[in-house]
Amino acid sequence: MVKAKAPRRTLDSYAVKHINKIIKAGDCVLMRPADQSKPQYVSRIERIEADARGGNVKVHVRWYYRPEESIGGRRQFHGSKELFLSDHYDVQSADTIEGKCTVHSFKSYTKLDAVGNDDFFCRFEYNSSTGAFNPDRVAVYCKCEMPYNPDDLMVQCEGCSDWFHPACIEMTAEEAKRLDHFFCESCSSEGQKKLQNSQAASRHSDTKVFLLHCCPSSFFR
Repeated sequence: MVKAKAPRRTLDSYAVKHINKIIKAGDCVLMRPADQSKPQYVSRIERIEADARGGNVKVHVRWYYRPEESIGGRRQFHGSKELFLSDHYDVQSADTIEGKCTVHSFKSYTKLDAVGNDDFFCRFEYNSSTGAFNPDRVAVYCKCEMPYNPDDLMVQCEGCSDWFHPACIEMTAEEAKRLDHFFCESCSSEGQKKLQNSQAASRHSDTKVFLLHCCPSSFFR
């Protein structure tokens, strides 16, 4: 006769003794990788379960992927602390949790005064089987027309409000940091300055976008 599985119960929270932290559903955690040479995995806890005696604790998680783990790989505009919220769900032992972390929204991350080791950000959801992103497009900036990488220094034009990499406007990072005011090449003439108020709204509404799902394959290499 097949022995019935012991019933399991959902926990509101759980104290992970070896890291002295309390976890609950919705928390983001760092988990031990199978290959110790790789960085810790990052996941979001969906549910915590234990056996009837409160032991054998398992966490149902939704994995975050790093850009290099995606089908397209890491690209120029990906930040060093960027993650994608995937559609990959799993069940892991609570013993594999090595710490708690925070996955910020992109907007919140860019406003941090200081980025800690356990701070990450996410601006895309990722389909692990198709390689598709949601949203599948992102605004681009600068003459190079690349999405914003929060790791890169950029300066904002006071005319069109676009952002520029110092190197793309033939400027060093040190020179950019000393700027009090900046007008890009298109906005530097008096005629362009006079038009800036009337054209500001249309410029913002016509923001160029980068389509993530239709990049040429050569871009990934």
